[in-house]
Amino acid sequence: MPETSPALALPYLQPAQAQKHVTHNEALRILDAVTQLSVLNAELGTPPALPADGDRYIVAAPGAVAWAGQDHNIALWVDESWQFFEPGTGWRADIAGSGETLRFDGTAWVAPAAPEIDMQNLPLVGVNATADTTNRLTVAADATLLSHAGGDHQVKINKSASSDTASLLFQTGFSGRAEIGTSGDDDFAIKVSADGTTFLRAIQVDRTTGSVIIGEGVGTQTLSVMAEDAPSVRVHNTGGIGGASFIMLDEPSGGNWKFKITGAGDFKLRDEANSEDVLKIDKATMVTSHFGPVQLCSYSVATLPSAATAGAGAQVFVTDETGGAVPAFSDGTDWRRVTDRTVVS
Repeated sequence: MPETSPALALPYLQPAQAQKHVTHNEALRILDAVTQLSVLNAELGTPPALPADGDRYIVAAPGAVAWAGQDHNIALWVDESWQFFEPGTGWRADIAGSGETLRFDGTAWVAPAAPEIDMQNLPLVGVNATADTTNRLTVAADATLLSHAGGDHQVKINKSASSDTASLLFQTGFSGRAEIGTSGDDDFAIKVSADGTTFLRAIQVDRTTGSVIIGEGVGTQTLSVMAEDAPSVRVHNTGGIGGASFIMLDEPSGGNWKFKITGAGDFKLRDEANSEDVLKIDKATMVTSHFGPVQLCSYSVATLPSAATAGAGAQVFVTDETGGAVPAFSDGTDWRRVTDRTVVS
């Protein structure tokens, strides 16, 4: 029969043994020392000056003084002396002051490796927050970083059908204020809301043609272009048959006007409602052609503006000139009738 147990080396009572209580008490002391192992410190290599009965330590290498040669062993202060116990591989100890756990790997006491967690097909994930069956991934933080792994990085939002929604929703107090994505169809759109219920389209991009629609007919200013120096809107034709245009359409009045650059570079103003050109400026000669009557501004003699201010070459229509209503031009000093160059009176 062996004299000690295989795991903790507890002494066995032997047949016909005298003073069995000594052996029994020795086994109890070993159990008291290593069972539910909690130590005060694992970083000391020199014993403390005033230990209390029952204090336990892990001897940090290199052990010195009374702990010399006891590296990594468990030191127990009992009966005014130190007793030492050699740990086995896999033993764990709690550090009473910090709550830290250490594991003996057969050579040294180390922090145990974190258990591996299978992160595949988790039903819910909450980071500093509680996820639910709608928001299965929930993060509460000042920022969320998605970074590359050495190259590109894409964020993909996939929906089941064209009539579904794939979007980013921006909220204030959990009430929607702006949405970017494909909502209800496959056209890309930016929408805004004042109350989280009614959303107005700000921009929509046609999925087939790439055409852009701005606004949704609400308000008086759909598009505003702002810049510190000379803001402008550019309509740029980069090829094809040439030409560029933009159209202004007023549904209540039926007005439909096109401002156009032709393939030859001439400027045209066109009434699209009636399919008629109204004005043309020749690119080469700068000659202006009007496709209809030209009406001059009308004034009475008393209300004529200063001819000098209007500048030489300016034209007006005088309704009560002495000789009858007549067109007049400015020579830079006076208004003169175009019929005989007489100063208007």
